[in-house]
Amino acid sequence: MQEEVENRTWNLAVSTTKLTFRALLTAFRLYKQHRQNVKAKKMSAQKEKPVGEQTIGQLLGQNQGATNIEIEKTDIRGFKRYLEKYGIDYAITKDPSQTPPRYLVFFKARDGDAMTAAFKEYSISLLQKQKKPSVLKQLNQLKQLVAALPIKIRQKEQEHNR
Repeated sequence: MQEEVENRTWNLAVSTTKLTFRALLTAFRLYKQHRQNVKAKKMSAQKEKPVGEQTIGQLLGQNQGATNIEIEKTDIRGFKRYLEKYGIDYAITKDPSQTPPRYLVFFKARDGDAMTAAFKEYSISLLQKQKKPSVLKQLNQLKQLVAALPIKIRQKEQEHNR
C-alpha cells in the first residue's frame, strides 16, 4: 500500500513538472513572437518621414536640401508655434561660439514659401506685442495715481439724544 502511494506521488510530481515546463515554453514562445511584432512596427515607423521638429541629421537625410535663418532667443517657443501651424519640417540649433549665442533654424528648401509666411506672421505678432502696453506698467501707474490722491479723513461722531 505504501509503495502504491509513493508511485502515485511520484507520477503526480512528474506530470506537474511536465505541465509547468510546457507552460513556461509556451509563454516564452508568445513573448518571442510579441518582440518580433514590436520590432516590425519599429522598422515600419522608421521608414516613415518625421514631421515637425527633428534633428539636423533627420532633416538632411530626407535629401531635399536645407536652408537656414538666424533667430534671436527671445521667443523660440512662440516661433515654433508658427512653424507647426504651417507644417514646416525644421531643426533648431544653438551656435555657442558667438556671444550672445545664435540660434539657427534649418528647414527644407521646398518649405521656403511656407517659412517666409510663418516668419512674417511671427514678426507681425512680435510687433503687436511691443505696441501693447505692459499690464504691469499700467498697474504701477495706477498705484502711483492712487498714492497721489489726498487721503480723506473721516470723522465719526455720533450724537446721542437723551
